[in-house]
Amino acid sequence: MRRTSPWVGWALCLCASLAVSAQDYIEEDELVLDPVRDDGTRPESGAEFLRCNKAAWRMPGQYLVMLRQGAHESHVQRTITRLRARAARRGHLPEVLQTYSGALRGFLVKMSSDVLHLAVKLPHVQYIEEDSSIFAQSAPWNLQRLLQPHGGTSENGTYKPPNDGGMAEVYLMDGHVQSSHREVQGRVLITDFNNVPEEDGVRVHRQASQCDSHGTHIAGVVSGLDSGVARGAGVKLVRVLNCQGKGTVSGALAGLEYIRASLQARPAGAVVVLLPFIGGLSRSLNAACRDMVANGAVVIAAAGNYRDDACLYSPASEPEVITVGAVNAADQLMSQGAGGTNVGRCVDFFAPGDDIVSASSDCSTCFTTRGGTSQAAAHAAGVAAVILSSNQNVSPVQVLQTMLRYSISNTINLLSLSDTHRLVTPNLVAAMPPADSPANGELLCRSVWSERSGVAGTDVAISRCRRGEEMMGCSSYAPDGVGVGETIATHSEWMECVAYNGARGRGVYAVARCCVTGGLRCQARASPEPGRDAECVDRQHHLTGCTSWSPAEVSSNSRPHLGDRKRCAAKDGVTSHAVCCQAPSLECRLLENISADEDGVEVSCPSGWTLSDCSAVSRGSAVLGPVAKGNSCSVRGATAADGAASVAVCCRVLPPEQPATAPR
Repeated sequence: MRRTSPWVGWALCLCASLAVSAQDYIEEDELVLDPVRDDGTRPESGAEFLRCNKAAWRMPGQYLVMLRQGAHESHVQRTITRLRARAARRGHLPEVLQTYSGALRGFLVKMSSDVLHLAVKLPHVQYIEEDSSIFAQSAPWNLQRLLQPHGGTSENGTYKPPNDGGMAEVYLMDGHVQSSHREVQGRVLITDFNNVPEEDGVRVHRQASQCDSHGTHIAGVVSGLDSGVARGAGVKLVRVLNCQGKGTVSGALAGLEYIRASLQARPAGAVVVLLPFIGGLSRSLNAACRDMVANGAVVIAAAGNYRDDACLYSPASEPEVITVGAVNAADQLMSQGAGGTNVGRCVDFFAPGDDIVSASSDCSTCFTTRGGTSQAAAHAAGVAAVILSSNQNVSPVQVLQTMLRYSISNTINLLSLSDTHRLVTPNLVAAMPPADSPANGELLCRSVWSERSGVAGTDVAISRCRRGEEMMGCSSYAPDGVGVGETIATHSEWMECVAYNGARGRGVYAVARCCVTGGLRCQARASPEPGRDAECVDRQHHLTGCTSWSPAEVSSNSRPHLGDRKRCAAKDGVTSHAVCCQAPSLECRLLENISADEDGVEVSCPSGWTLSDCSAVSRGSAVLGPVAKGNSCSVRGATAADGAASVAVCCRVLPPEQPATAPR
């Protein structure tokens, strides 16, 4: 970890330094320091004293002593000698750090402010200026990366999101935050909650104010004055980590209960709960997070820094939580020595999490660089605060779908991962939605992969959507091509996509296509008997997906038809389900591509349309199955002899002023 002060990243401190004489009245944020003697009297005359008009950027105790025009280098040395002598008689020892002999003649000195009244009266001194910080005029890489994909960075490189996230409250469950730091001053409230274990290997349990910079750094990434993603968002610290960054599941549960009680006592319109920590798999912690989402909070968690499967940890493994992995400035997976970002199907997307500059608790103006999935989750929390501030009526899952909609796809090189993780890890890097993004009118969909089933012939894999989503499609994927298809199981409040392993198969995945838009409602209709088509009989419904299951070892998907009869055509012995959905101004159409080589085949929905279902159809031997990622549907393991086809159902919701076309 390295420290900078403050850093390459922001506004040049145009210290339009204000000049006053020794007799000027002292006012806050003007020339705050007027040189005075210990007894309160002012010198009769003397040099001017200048101070930066930005109080947070001042560097007390370090001063530029500049001589009058025409002074020679010898005058500089004489002035230094006189200052040292006069200061020494009063018990002070100034330290000269730098001399200047070019366009200006003078020196930089580190000394007590008590010596200023002596320095301003030295011969040849024209003025004394308190040193201050300067900053480069560009946003740091992580903030630029959030904005660049959708044109949010202004011409001079400053960070300008659609809004400042000021309508959202962010509950940060961490250790200590130095609330007096210039980055977060006035933005952070330290709550009265404190549930942390004693530190390991120390005799004295440190106070929160003596902790390292983790919490301060995270708070700065969320809402820091210059380092923050959502600079208007309020942060409330709920302390569950000690100074070593260690907590307990029981303490985290108590912290979540505290947040829940606080929101019940004083409801807030837009709430983000940030969990920048990881623990082993915990049913209790996952359940508490799930309850928080059910009560309307957007819960965001770090994926973990163990270069492992995020599904093995909590709260990252909870499906209702938005789980965030970390990438570096090159949009590649973050690596930290033997560790690195966790991956897998439980990760929703990745965000900047390497070499991130933010506030340090070392001092109120100190900054430092840190990295990890905690920092990545903090970026996501900031983006969520901006989304919620644009529309406080969006649900937690709509926030997730919006973040996925505007994430950048296919920039991460996943070749270093195992075959399993490469298949199910999302290739998405978070980006800030543009200011003109639709509030709630788009159809937004995502693929939800199950874990791989067992290898027994009766084993199944199950995938389901989050609260507030509707399942518009269901498919299965068998890595070895041995699967017998999938069905949809209907429950009172949700549907499940169930995939079946073949008798000699090595496991299968279920892939649900989960979608949101205003007024969307879906239902599954089964074929009356094997070999007969499944249909959407209500004219208001659109066919958005088909499933097929056969007791035979190799299954061929039902082919969707979107004509007058919206049906899933089933072969002999095949049981099919039709997914039938309705929403205002919804329309769907079918796209098909036939394989012509051994690399498989892919079909993509056009711009403005969203993939709702992905099917693989083959005349020959089994294909591995369809893979739906983003708006593309691909069939793997197909050959020209198979006559394999990739079939995509593409849907969209039209604006009210544009009439829908007839489904095809």
